[in-house]
Amino acid sequence: MALTNTQYDEIMHDYERLRTLKRSELTKRIRYVEQHVPGYLDLEQETGKRSAAFGRRLLNGEKLDKSELHRQLAEVSERKLSLLREAGLADDYLEMQYECPFCKDTGYVGNEKCACFKQRIIERLYAQSNINKLAEEANFSILSEDYYEGEDLDRFRGAVRTSKEFIKNFESLYPNLLFYGTVGTGKSFLSICIAKEILEKGHSVLYFSAASLFSLIQTNTYDFKKSEELRSLYDDLYNTELLIIDDLGTEHVSNTSIPQLFTCINERLNRNKSTIITTNFSLDDIKSMYSERVSSRIASSYHLCKLTGKDIRIMKKVQNRK
Repeated sequence: MALTNTQYDEIMHDYERLRTLKRSELTKRIRYVEQHVPGYLDLEQETGKRSAAFGRRLLNGEKLDKSELHRQLAEVSERKLSLLREAGLADDYLEMQYECPFCKDTGYVGNEKCACFKQRIIERLYAQSNINKLAEEANFSILSEDYYEGEDLDRFRGAVRTSKEFIKNFESLYPNLLFYGTVGTGKSFLSICIAKEILEKGHSVLYFSAASLFSLIQTNTYDFKKSEELRSLYDDLYNTELLIIDDLGTEHVSNTSIPQLFTCINERLNRNKSTIITTNFSLDDIKSMYSERVSSRIASSYHLCKLTGKDIRIMKKVQNRK
């Protein structure tokens, strides 16, 4: 859906505030080094002095080899780096730490909107697609095998391997995934783990529960005043680099939602855009509920990952009561 001028200005103000914050953080790090790393400030000043002296000699007509200055400055830089390391600080401690290294927190790479800008647009237009918020409670760093055993554990480990392969091949093979199986076994969790990694690679991610997605489509379809919003919605659905449809089968299935699902799946395949679908349904259930065309496209073009076991959410609740 189209971004309003006000929303665009809000995003640009967010970037401005972010750059101000990052500059302030860098200033604090510089002050820390000046106060706690003896000799660093002297070396910093020496860099300027050597450059200025070399420039004066050039202006006075001396024929100098610029490589000599580069050698001297490199030597000073190496000594500065050694001081940082001796103080237990990272090599890039005094470099600007951008939230997005691609656009350097400007929102643009050249004249094109950065992927992080596109993601901010998504999160303003589609409230449920705040993957960054979801990823705080679902990412690979907190992955646990404690809730699985036997065959269920084997399947979970296989799904994790497939998830990491999905991330590895995302930019070259445009993979697609179907997580299916019993309730509460980590299907949504893994899809969001993947989304977090894809976002960090600089790609856009659009996340919907199936119920909210088809509700949004229906709302815009039957309101003639929202034809432009509907076109923009489809454009986002077809072109976002990763689309996640969570809990397929929980939505109200109608004669219109079935062809809408097929069109979405088919268009994204044709455009080499990756999709992840999670569902409690089997392929046979999908065939019965949505049509053979839908199940056939998924079976032939998606990697299928089955997850089984006890409902982890219920297990956690039981543990918390103890």
